Amino acid sequence: MPILVEKYTRLDGANPYKSWFDARDTRAATKIVTAKFRLEQGNTSSVKCFDGIGEYVIDWVPGYRIHLAKDNDVLIVLFGGGTTRAQQKDIEQAKAYMSSTSHEKKLWVLSIDWVNERGSKYGTHS
Repeated sequence: MPILVEKYTRLDGANPYKSWFDARDTRAATKIVTAKFRLEQGNTSSVKCFDGIGEYVIDWVPGYRIHLAKDNDVLIVLFGGGTTRAQQKDIEQAKAYMSSTSHEKKLWVLSIDWVNERGSKYGTHS
């Protein structure tokens, strides 16, 4: 089953995954694009999950990882990546992004609920 794979964007517009990806050389970028394609095809066999986040392990030196979260059965959010050497720091950063995403999602849902209670600008007010 295909999965929608999105890149996490912070409220300030920064995209940590894109910044990380853009700093890779061509060979590494090819491996990363292949991993993303596999995720989009529903292949999550290389993902290890722990502490509310996932880590896609790319079996290639220097041990690249893509940190992600699964929001539901059809959406994966990419937070960024790293190597084995900085793994713990990268995981902590991904957890912080996940926490931020959960908070932002709650705010978004609350704002949608607030608009729905009062009527949309496109709908009728009671």
